[in-house]
Amino acid sequence: MPAEAAPAAPGPENLFRHPWRFVTEAPAMAALPPAGPPELAFAGRSNVGKSSLINALVGQSNLARTSNTPGRTQALVFFVPDPPNADPDALPPVALVDMPGYGFAKAPKKAVESWNALIHDYLRGRVPLKRVFVLVDSRHGLKASDTTVMNELDRAAVSYQVVLTKTDKIKASALEAVRAATAEAIRKRPAAHPEIIATSSEKGAGLDALRAEIAAFAG
Repeated sequence: MPAEAAPAAPGPENLFRHPWRFVTEAPAMAALPPAGPPELAFAGRSNVGKSSLINALVGQSNLARTSNTPGRTQALVFFVPDPPNADPDALPPVALVDMPGYGFAKAPKKAVESWNALIHDYLRGRVPLKRVFVLVDSRHGLKASDTTVMNELDRAAVSYQVVLTKTDKIKASALEAVRAATAEAIRKRPAAHPEIIATSSEKGAGLDALRAEIAAFAG
């Protein structure tokens, strides 16, 4: 009797059809939830648009807290799908992680140092972490702090993918120039996914492509 085929991973049309819910926030590594489903983290400079992009992906305006003030997110914040009638004991298929922004932030120096250390510890040592989406403001391109994070991910052999944000705020020709420069910068990096996704949280550009990337990791 032939072996039964494993069930297919949920596609983006199913994964993002239902609401998502907040699970927990971890201000330190000791506060992280137990290892569970694959984790996909959103990293980037402060005010790059991580929380806004997560809200746009799931179609919920207030799931992740947003602010125009750099440094609003100060812990690792976990979200999972919350379909109706789901088994409360079942493992979610995937978790999204909203990370504190690195770089400049309007917060006390010690607080910034603390969450920058948390970012780097999490990126280097979290077993369920399967991919990091490194968000880059399309108006500015890669900065030194982005390169530092990518260097760490390369050393830790953690897969990452560059996601350009706020593409509605620049001209198409400028966007293509940033995309080309970014592609060249990551071309020889061992842990970098070669495809760059250009997104706009306000206009919806690139969201379906990013949802498909996320769904590919869903268990």
